[in-house]
Formats: sequence, structure tokens, C-alpha cells
Amino acid sequence: MAVMSKQDPSPAFVETVQEIMRLYRSLPPRPSIEDVAAAKSVLKTVENEEKIKLEEISMERPPEDVPEELFSVLQQVRKTMVLFQSHQQKKEALYLVEADKMFETFDGLIQRASLLVSGDTQDEKVTTFREQVGKFDREAVISDDSLVKRKEDGDLDKGDVKGLVRSSSSKASFFSGENSSEKLNLMKTAALIENTAKTGGIVLDLRGKLMDQIEWLPVSIGKLKDVSELDLSENRIMALPPSIGGLQALTKLDLHSNQLINLPDSIGELVNLTELDLRANRLKSLPATFGNLINLMNLDLSSNEFTHLPETIGNLTSLRRLIVETNELEELPYTIGNCSLLSELRLDFNQIKALPEAVGKLEHLEILTAHYNRLKGLPTTMGNLSNLKELDVSFNEIEFIPENLCFAAVVEFMADLFAKRNTKAAPPKKEKGFWFRICSICWPFRTANTDGNM
Repeated sequence: MAVMSKQDPSPAFVETVQEIMRLYRSLPPRPSIEDVAAAKSVLKTVENEEKIKLEEISMERPPEDVPEELFSVLQQVRKTMVLFQSHQQKKEALYLVEADKMFETFDGLIQRASLLVSGDTQDEKVTTFREQVGKFDREAVISDDSLVKRKEDGDLDKGDVKGLVRSSSSKASFFSGENSSEKLNLMKTAALIENTAKTGGIVLDLRGKLMDQIEWLPVSIGKLKDVSELDLSENRIMALPPSIGGLQALTKLDLHSNQLINLPDSIGELVNLTELDLRANRLKSLPATFGNLINLMNLDLSSNEFTHLPETIGNLTSLRRLIVETNELEELPYTIGNCSLLSELRLDFNQIKALPEAVGKLEHLEILTAHYNRLKGLPTTMGNLSNLKELDVSFNEIEFIPENLCFAAVVEFMADLFAKRNTKAAPPKKEKGFWFRICSICWPFRTANTDGNM
């Protein structure tokens, strides 16, 4: 190759360099690292969802009166629809990934051009050329409007959709969108996750923010290592990715009012979880690993399709509040007695025929409601529930109440009565308490007379 002489560059040389720069500058903004990572996450998520849906369709069997060939056509139509929907969801992500590859090609060409510009007389031109390319790169790698941004002074870059993310510092990170009512597609959701992870957000609120088409969360959600509170409620999520187990700092998870059919085994890895809201979904069972959530204090499973609870529920020894209303439960596991710190247990609107004797071990229980079930009686051990303040077993088939429960009611009632008689200043008349009502059920005549003598 001929060595260029040390002299001012020729007009043709300068024109060539300028043409390279002109073409390079004409490119659209380069996708950021977070954009590309989000796009790859979307592609992986959509491909996983597509595979599962296609397998489910393949396993379907035709109804009795439908010819197999006709049903096969229906299956092909469904599969084609799945592929079409996947294509629609992947379009933006594919564009970003392909664009990033093209930019890498441009990078290589620019580097080649820089190497070809050589010679002492070209030092100034080479420096200028490289500075221009570097400046362009810095301008091009500016985050897209679909990302979470945080300025050094903590102000918003573009804060039309506010309050989705709170940073671990006193500064806030926000999602930038076109308007406050905008719902997020899969690509924007993945981008938000990437930027939440990057900025160290600790609270992510996506309540009702996801488009109805989003049934699966991006697998990249496992990157939210610092998030302690995650609200995904009031969307249409059907499944959680196994990567959800990566949220080791999570203490509060709200998934109510979705379309969840099951939970991944990795849910048991969220060992720091203290609050879990799963109400108003389509859950029928809990994974075996659920018993690993030993720090769980509040659990709401109401308005699902449970017919039973696993015995591992007894491993949740920190549980204070358990809500299982409006399911199809026929019984409670005997291991419920291990949840000795439980203070509130709500079982209304189920098909429970009997409560286990282990209920009597719940010495901290204050509220027990089980109305609209099929109870015929109460366990004798309930007399041990000395802290019980509210008991509602209305609209059942109760035939008897244990004598020891009645005895406990009388003792408590007489203790209250004695305390009142020894009070110097008569307190204002209050509504009759819980144990008085129990007494009224057990011995209505005696308690009525006692009340009349007061």
C-alpha cells in the first residue's frame, strides 16, 4: 500500500472523509444498551410463551361430534393466530436487535476508516475525525423516551407517567411516556424493568399499567434484585416467569385481580416476603415450595378456585393474617395449628364441613369468620381461644356449640361483670361484647336474667 506523503490532505481525501461522516450522522439514534437488553428479553419471553401455547393447542382433542380433519383445521388456525400475535409482539424488539447489529457493522467500518487515515500530516485530521465520531456516539447512545431516567439533581427528564418507580436513594426514578393514561406494551415493560434494575429502584408500581395483550411478564424481571415492593395487580397476567425467584429483596408482592392459573416453583425463593396478595385470580393450588415463605405475615388467597390448601401451609409460622374467602375449600389442613401467631382467619363463602381440632392451637387468634359454609359444629378445642374477639359462623348448619367454649364464654363474661361492679365511676353503657353473645347462644335464659339484674 502506498505511503501517503506528509502534506495537507487532498480535496478528494477530505471529501471522502466528509462523506463517511455525513452518512454516519444521517443514522437514527442508536439503541441504548438498556433498549437492546429489553428487546432480547422480550424476544425470549415471547418465544417461551409461543412454545407453551403451541404445545397446549397440539394436546387438544376434538369433541365427539367434530371430525378430526375439521378440528385439525381449527388447531392450525389457532396456531397461526399464536404465531401472528407473537410476530406482532416481536416487531419492535426485532427492529432494535437488528438495528444494534447494523450499528456494530457501522462501528467496524468507522474503525477501518480511522486506521486508513494515517501519516504525520494527517494527525490533526485523524484527531478531528475521531472526535467527531466519538461525539456522535455519545449523542446517539441517549436513552429512548420509553425508559426510566434519573437526572443528577433528581428532577424528571420526562415525567408524564409518574410514580411507577421509586429509587433506593432520596432521588426518584420515573417512567417516561406520552401521557398518564398510556398502558405499556411488552417492549416498554421490558425497558422499564431494565432501567429499574439499572437505577436501583426499590418500589415498582405497575397496577393496571400493562396492556391487556400482556399475559406473560418479561423474563428479565429477575434482574430486579433491589426491589422490595412490586405491584402487578389489576392486569391480565396469566403466568409468572421462573426468574421471579431472583427478587431476593422482595418483601411485598401484590398480584391481585389478574388471570394467574398457577405459580412457579421459584416463588418459594422469595424468602423475605412478608405480604402476598393473590386474591381474584384463577389459582387452584399452591406449589410445594410455598412452605418456604417462612417470613410471610399477610396472605390473601380469596376469590380463587382452591379446593384445598397444602399441608405446607403449616410452615408459615410467621403468619398473622390468612384470608381464604370465596373459594371451594372443603377442609383446612391440620397443620394450620402450627401457624400459632395467626390473629385473623377468614374462611367465608366456602364448602367447609368441619374445622380441624388444631384450630385450638391458634392461641393468638382474635378474628375467626366462617359464614356461608357447611359447618355442623365447632371443634371442642375452640374453648382454648382465650383471645378470640370475633366469631362469625352464621349461615351454616350448626347443631351444637362445645360446652367448653360456652364455659370460657361464661368465665369471661363474669370476669367482665365483676370488673364493672368494682369500678368506682360507672362507665358509659357499651354494646355487648363477643363473649356475651356466646353466652346468649349457650344459655339465653340465664344471660337474659343476668342482664336484667344489672
